[in-house]
Amino acid sequence: MKRAPAVSAFLSALFIAAACSNRGPDASAGAVSGTKPDWLIDPSPFKASVRVQDGEPAVIHLENGLVRRSFRLAPNAATTDFQNLVSGEAILRAVRPEASLVIDGKPYDVGGLKGQPEQAYLLGSWLPAMSGDPDAFRFRSFETAPIRERFPWKRKRTAEDRPWPPPGITLTLRFDPPASLPSGPRVSVVYELYDGLPLLSKRLVVKSSDSSPLRLTSFKSEILAAVEPESAVNTPPDWEPQGLHVESDYAFLADSPKTAGRTTHWVRDPSYASQVNYLLETPCLLESRPPIGPEVDVPPGGAFVSFMTYELLFDSTDRERRGLALRRMYRTIAPWVTENPVLMHLKSTDPATVRTAVDQCAATGFEMIVLSFGSGLDMENEDPGVLSGLRDIAGYAHDRGVEIGGYSLLASRRVDDATDVIDPKTGRPGGAAFGNSPCLESAWGREYFRKIRAFFERTGFDILEHDGSYPGDLCASTSHPGHRGLSDSQWTQWTRITEFYRWCRGRGIYLNVPDWYFLSGSNKSAMGYREVNWSLPRDRQVVLARQNIYDGTWQKTPSMGWMFVPLVQYQGGGAEATIEPLVEHLDIYEAHLAQNFLAGVQACYRGTRLYDTEATKAAVKKWVDLYKAHRAILDSDIIHVRRPDGRDLDGFLHVNPGLEVKGLAAVFNPTDREIARDWTLPLYYTGLTTRARIREKDGPARDFALDRFFRVTVPVRLAPRSLTWFFIQ
Repeated sequence: MKRAPAVSAFLSALFIAAACSNRGPDASAGAVSGTKPDWLIDPSPFKASVRVQDGEPAVIHLENGLVRRSFRLAPNAATTDFQNLVSGEAILRAVRPEASLVIDGKPYDVGGLKGQPEQAYLLGSWLPAMSGDPDAFRFRSFETAPIRERFPWKRKRTAEDRPWPPPGITLTLRFDPPASLPSGPRVSVVYELYDGLPLLSKRLVVKSSDSSPLRLTSFKSEILAAVEPESAVNTPPDWEPQGLHVESDYAFLADSPKTAGRTTHWVRDPSYASQVNYLLETPCLLESRPPIGPEVDVPPGGAFVSFMTYELLFDSTDRERRGLALRRMYRTIAPWVTENPVLMHLKSTDPATVRTAVDQCAATGFEMIVLSFGSGLDMENEDPGVLSGLRDIAGYAHDRGVEIGGYSLLASRRVDDATDVIDPKTGRPGGAAFGNSPCLESAWGREYFRKIRAFFERTGFDILEHDGSYPGDLCASTSHPGHRGLSDSQWTQWTRITEFYRWCRGRGIYLNVPDWYFLSGSNKSAMGYREVNWSLPRDRQVVLARQNIYDGTWQKTPSMGWMFVPLVQYQGGGAEATIEPLVEHLDIYEAHLAQNFLAGVQACYRGTRLYDTEATKAAVKKWVDLYKAHRAILDSDIIHVRRPDGRDLDGFLHVNPGLEVKGLAAVFNPTDREIARDWTLPLYYTGLTTRARIREKDGPARDFALDRFFRVTVPVRLAPRSLTWFFIQ
């Protein structure tokens, strides 16, 4: 098999050395070689295509120069090769069905080949002797098409200029039912391969016959016998991570892709008898499936569409490079996450207070107001007079170029016994993720979503902060109108909330959701902080917040996470924890403004005003103006240079090779002493290769030569508790 041209010199030790510049001794690194560009710097050459290799049988290659997945079409369709074309590594070690279904209680495979003599690796010479399963769904045809949008995205505010739908190609494999199921459904296995990154997605469409309904008890939309990343005789407590990131939009109750995943299951493969692990416990079989159900009834002529499973192939073990790949994935398949409005959390619905806040936002450049928790806003209130008053407030804000929205609590609340989810263990309300929670498919739940939709239609509000979004609770009730019982309760509730979020996305409603609903339309979640930390003394909050930003941006883009600034008391801590009166604590207020805006991370500035004096107003406007003047680079990905610890300099570096300003580095001195030091910046991901023009703030630009690891060293001198930044071109 021909190996892809090497780009491995851009991987492994080189990236470790570049990323560790200010965190200890450099690792060894190799010289740069190879002919292909790095897709994280220049993705343009890598276009998705479907190539048909003629022969008996025909073979289809779904490829984009970074990844290739190949399908043999007879005696049944099956994936027979899956390659990481950057590293040259094989992902696949054995053939499995394309999917599996349980229909009316009976299991069926979709495609696949049987008879592989060895499960540790797959040779092309074995394929002609392998056979199809007569009881599996049979391949009929395939077709290709451009990728279509999953749901509409109305662009109302500044965002990265990314296409929607993402460019790429769709490959659909169509299957007929087996002879043992003559009136059964037809199944489509739908792949999407994206331009410019090693990412593909997969979903199932199950279409019942015109004459017969069916019940889809359960399904596996992906079954992949993958090469194991670790070969251990004894079973370790933790296995080495796969070189494959798998994620689906069936996600909830989390603030990271690791904890959000509900469908990705790496399980044992007992048929792999030659594995090194003595008890055959190596988790090397990927199954993408819901944890329960869906137990969905599909009427005659109807169709069931599964969730999307995304498979991102990593080409390095370096944490930063893997994070950049993941963040590129979100920017591509959920580009609304690049919307990053400057927002205030207003703790009042008093019309005069709201108008003052609107005026202050307009004066300082803030773009959005959220009527916060504790403000008194009730989006479920359908009183015409209340809605009319809120519409007037929205009009006032819009006339001044400010968007406005509000907070609504959904899941972490108790309604009543007839509404709340029923614990299958007790048969009574309770046992939910947050103790008690209304079932979204109860009569109350259906009314809730009707009211919230009507609220936005009647008020013209622009933002929903949706707290306690559906956390995946099961419900054993048999009396709720939207589900039959336990087995279908999760699927129907997830469908309810994601359809609503997609409706919001199509209307341009900004979604602050403290959960992992990005792939279903939400814009922003918490960057990652502990709420009680905002009740600590205010001077301790600054370094903690910068740590939260540093840690949160390994897997999130800056625009995907919000921070918090308690202008007024949040949960406790009294006067020592808050910034009001603002002018009296302007140093702390400005420290938050500076590090948030320099990180490109918006915060919830929660209080009743943004400024109390002209000096405070000038400080707020200064940092908003700086952010807006350099918004493109500040919204770009972060390279992690040194984590804040309060004892020494710390900082990060924004990079974007597609901009004129290709990098912006921020450096902070949290100590009570002056620090003068040479500061090393890893510039590989800026796309610069030999020289860089660097200026500190508005100072003169200086010319720097990059070393063999694409680094430069700049002198830094910082007074106690101060900061600086550098522009890189």
